[in-house]
Amino acid sequence: MSAPRSAPKKVVLAYSGGLDTSIILKWLKTEYDCEVVTFTADLGQGEELEPARAKAEMLGVAPENIFIEDLREEFVRDFVFPMFRANAVYEGLYLLGTSIARPLISKRLVEIAEMTGADAVAHGATGKGNDQVRFELSAYALNPDIKVIAPWREWDLTSRTKLLEFAEANQIPIAKDKRGEAPFSVDANLLHTSSEGKVLENPADDAPEYVYQRTVHPEDAPDTPEVIEITFDQGDAIAINGVVMTPATILTMLNEYGRKHGIGRLDFVENRFVGMKSRGIYETPGGTILLEAHRGIEQITLDSGAGHLKDSLMPRYAELIYNGFWFSPEREMLQALIDKSQEHVTGTVRLKLYKGHVRTIGRWSDHSLYSEAHVTFEDDAGAYDQKDAAGFIQLNALRLKLLAARNRRIHK
Repeated sequence: MSAPRSAPKKVVLAYSGGLDTSIILKWLKTEYDCEVVTFTADLGQGEELEPARAKAEMLGVAPENIFIEDLREEFVRDFVFPMFRANAVYEGLYLLGTSIARPLISKRLVEIAEMTGADAVAHGATGKGNDQVRFELSAYALNPDIKVIAPWREWDLTSRTKLLEFAEANQIPIAKDKRGEAPFSVDANLLHTSSEGKVLENPADDAPEYVYQRTVHPEDAPDTPEVIEITFDQGDAIAINGVVMTPATILTMLNEYGRKHGIGRLDFVENRFVGMKSRGIYETPGGTILLEAHRGIEQITLDSGAGHLKDSLMPRYAELIYNGFWFSPEREMLQALIDKSQEHVTGTVRLKLYKGHVRTIGRWSDHSLYSEAHVTFEDDAGAYDQKDAAGFIQLNALRLKLLAARNRRIHK
């Protein structure tokens, strides 16, 4: 068919090598008669990515237009760690594992578009989910002139049958396990796995155990607790048990600890940005341990005023990430405040891991604000004069006394 007048000349596609994005690749060529560049990111999803290169070539993509990149270190260093400095959780529970990966993918899509002279980028997110918003807001924030193509909002391949028919008509290989309906869909990266749809759609039903991929069942975890230590420097984890490691290596090792002890499972019904509620099963083993450890070191190194302000801003910060506003000025403003708060968040936390749980059992730091002399129940040798508390209480009680006196007078 002839291309529409506004059709792009060259498109950079976020390409996994799977059936859906392979169909998108062929559809872009067929629909727009355009050149396609593929970008496949290794974010620690645990899949072999080189087959994506062979599949892209088989579908007619020139070798120089195939980009496969290991972004694990950049992902953890520049996206996951800044988010964890904020202790960010969405709606009190979700550690934002899918949300935080999208701005990095979008960033590279836009950069590769500039490198290759492409005038558009494309993604495989559906028109019902949050990811379409995250991809596109990030892309436009980085290049206001970029075209974004979202095939799921444009094509008429509205059923699994139509998708498979298109694949067969265009000689796109279909794995045997793709012939039937998948029991649920999965998104994965080094921070987490997210499982949604099909067998998980009824929130009243317990999720089948086979949904969980990164953690053993807590009841099957070791009967003996394991103790580890995480060292922080200005809010970022830098070592486990005294061994200094890169950000991605730290998260990889924490994932293994979490997997072994069944830590980080979440069955969650969330409010999507597009308006509907969605039930998902999340596994964030290393992130759950990291969050507990970070809060543990903040307990002794972060001033109460700074900590309480930071906690009050966290829900807004988390919502910005969830909704796709990583590259917005308000997120960057909040990040500057958060990073300022982390200047003395340096020290070591000891944690106990046991059957689905992680808890802080010790923390120490050269930057500690904790004063044993002030809190001891023993003789404090003059460090704190308890008589001072009387005036403190009277001043804070003054407005309450005035309110109580007025109310008694009015209601006599």
